[in-house]
Amino acid sequence: MQTADPRRWLALVAMVPAALVVGIDSTVLSLALPTLATSLHASTSELQWFVSAYMLVFAAAMIPAGLLADRYGRKRILLLALVTLGVGSLACAYSATSGQFMAARILQAFGAAMVVPGAMGALPALFTEEERPKAVAAIVAATMIGQPIGPLLGGWLLTTFWWGSVFIINVPIVLVALVAVLAFLPESRSERRPRFDVPGIALSSGGFALLIYGVIQAGETSWGDAKALAALAAGAVVLALFAGWERRTAEPLVDLRLFRSPGFTWGTALTTLVSFSMMGVMFSMPLYFQEVLGLSAFGNGLRQLPMIGGLLAGAIVATRVARRLGVKLAVALGFAILAAGLVLGARTHAGDGGGYAMAWLAIAGVGLGVGLPTAMDAALGALSPEHGGVGSALIQALRMVGGAFGAAILGSVINSGYRGALELGVLPAQASALVQDSVAAGVAVAKQLGSADLLAMVRAAFVHGMNTAFLVCAGAAVAGVVLALVFMPNRAGAGKTAGAGEEPSGGATSDAPAERAGTPAPAHEGVESAHGALAVD
Repeated sequence: MQTADPRRWLALVAMVPAALVVGIDSTVLSLALPTLATSLHASTSELQWFVSAYMLVFAAAMIPAGLLADRYGRKRILLLALVTLGVGSLACAYSATSGQFMAARILQAFGAAMVVPGAMGALPALFTEEERPKAVAAIVAATMIGQPIGPLLGGWLLTTFWWGSVFIINVPIVLVALVAVLAFLPESRSERRPRFDVPGIALSSGGFALLIYGVIQAGETSWGDAKALAALAAGAVVLALFAGWERRTAEPLVDLRLFRSPGFTWGTALTTLVSFSMMGVMFSMPLYFQEVLGLSAFGNGLRQLPMIGGLLAGAIVATRVARRLGVKLAVALGFAILAAGLVLGARTHAGDGGGYAMAWLAIAGVGLGVGLPTAMDAALGALSPEHGGVGSALIQALRMVGGAFGAAILGSVINSGYRGALELGVLPAQASALVQDSVAAGVAVAKQLGSADLLAMVRAAFVHGMNTAFLVCAGAAVAGVVLALVFMPNRAGAGKTAGAGEEPSGGATSDAPAERAGTPAPAHEGVESAHGALAVD
């Protein structure tokens, strides 16, 4: 009988700052873009690519990074990821040209992509079914907390120091994470090292990159843009070829039999749906706080903290709720609370103060904290320690696709609602075009003209578009309630057995013992074939 590794909770603490850096990096750049345009003489196209290149590389590198984690060890890859993130952050801070900054952002993206399978992929090997939800909630919370901290820290740093400080801030967090991972995280890897499925790597990376690029292009132009449609179609075709190849090859990069597990399939689908829904909030609330309420970037970050407080509160009780109600009802409850918060958000008026927004954000955060970690744990529960890296990377890659579609679709909804509510007949053509371009431009024009009526109209029009987007998000959350009730298993890892005629392998190797005592059939065991592939009923 194996005993529990006493370092497993310290190992979790070590992984939290790594996840925090990824969350900060996803939002902090937006604040620095105007300064970068001046300091690096960057064009509008280059500014767009500072953001887009990071997303493309992050999506393309995720699954190959998962393979590296399974093959060479999750601790080793997590350490490499942290070093890469630290070096990339320093390179961003001291870049002198747009080309140097672009290269540094790409390096950061590679580091962030390796953090995900390094951290998440280690959880099935470290924790039992009973403990894993708490560990998942901690990693999810750290990533989500990093998103409002990005504007909060970034706003203060930009007004106090030079623009490079928004990237330097990563370095001390990375150093803390490096020391903690070295000290506390035991190594784990696949018992039989997976081979490099070169066609699978190429097809998965290319497919996800094309899909994300198509969504970015559609968001910047329109959904009828030929380049966007071509990229979306090509991405779908390449991912279909990837699926076909994985079914035929003897040692696939991703064993598609994993999708026979309802916990994995619907847990992944629902976490992707959460990413779609929350993009409406992440996209619109900074604009609402800064352009409608007239707050600074720092004030914007402060007023998003109630959502993080709600997330933490929801994550704390999520395990208890899932234990009492079962996974199915817990996920449905989380989505229902999220939908309620979004419906309240859709009732915002331009004259409402920040207190109302903070209240409904807290409610939405509670729903997010209950639903997201529980759904993600259901998906991770289908993974064996043998393939935790690739499996967790696939979950995160699909979540990123959902977030990208959410940003593009909900951004289009907001813009359409905003422009449709404007009445600009008396304005000169040039001023009218600027006002219709964005709420930020509209507010600037109104202030330049000294027109209180135009300012009020611009702000009311944006709130109208934002409310419409929140109703779409709420509809997606209600769909999540239905999907959870109909398709989710009532227990993480339920219904999984080894394939017929197969003996489960011994699991992943580890430099430290993992807890299995008193848990004869943990959620992550019994889904591997003798050669380590996942076989799920």
